[in-house]
Amino acid sequence: MSINFLDRHLPLYKLFACIVIFLVLPSLILGECTCDNDEEDRDKTQALKYKVGAIASILVAGAIGVCLPILGKSFEALRPEKNTFFVIKAFAAGVILSTGFIHVLPDAFENLTSPCLNENPWGKFPFTGFVAMMATIGTLMVDASATSYYTKSHFNKSKPGNFPGDEEMVQPHEDHVHVHTHGTHGHSHGAIPSADSELLRHRIISQVLELGIVVHSVIIGISLGASESPKTIRPLIAALTFHQFFEGMGLGGCIAQAKFKSRAIAIMVLFFSLTTPVGIAIGIGISNV
Repeated sequence: MSINFLDRHLPLYKLFACIVIFLVLPSLILGECTCDNDEEDRDKTQALKYKVGAIASILVAGAIGVCLPILGKSFEALRPEKNTFFVIKAFAAGVILSTGFIHVLPDAFENLTSPCLNENPWGKFPFTGFVAMMATIGTLMVDASATSYYTKSHFNKSKPGNFPGDEEMVQPHEDHVHVHTHGTHGHSHGAIPSADSELLRHRIISQVLELGIVVHSVIIGISLGASESPKTIRPLIAALTFHQFFEGMGLGGCIAQAKFKSRAIAIMVLFFSLTTPVGIAIGIGISNV
């Protein structure tokens, strides 16, 4: 890429930072709620040991999960064109969907109708459905904006007059043919549109998916880190380790099909692997304060 990866994607990561701040601040504000909702079996020292173990376990599971499809070119079954890869990716997508619709959404309905909240406006308006709707619309907006940006970027770089020093957003592959006309110092590109469109779509899907996963991972990490009950944390460690591994498989599959450069892949892998452990660390800090 002729433009630095971080510069080009800075708006997405700024958006992510704003979302995290927006979601963490209410947790700090409502942390002094005095409703009778105390956890049983509180043991801060024992819980801290489990939290440290959770950081290590989830970090390793997430890193292995996201790296397997990316490094899977050495393994026949994990290549993107194989049926095994498709089945694994579909299962990982199921894990992500079930997390949203079976775990997160019911908890959101319960918490946003909590007696800790005032009747007005929380009891008079279905905020859970509203937030879910706005999140869906926001995801579509990010997807549409990214599609428009990449399409314009690729179109501008494909115009006649771009010289061989510039790198294409879509890296050369078997369906992309470069034709140099030395007599007129021109530089033209011939490509099968469907192949370029498919690669472009894979890149957008992988980035939008990572943005959603990263936000969610921080929140679930904060939830685990803020708990002081070993009885609550123990099953969460196993569940989140399993969840992060297969979520990483799904994201890694998208990244592998997007054919990013090594630096971009490393950044995306690090963001995914570190967000839940960082969320747990933030939760530990919140529980101590």
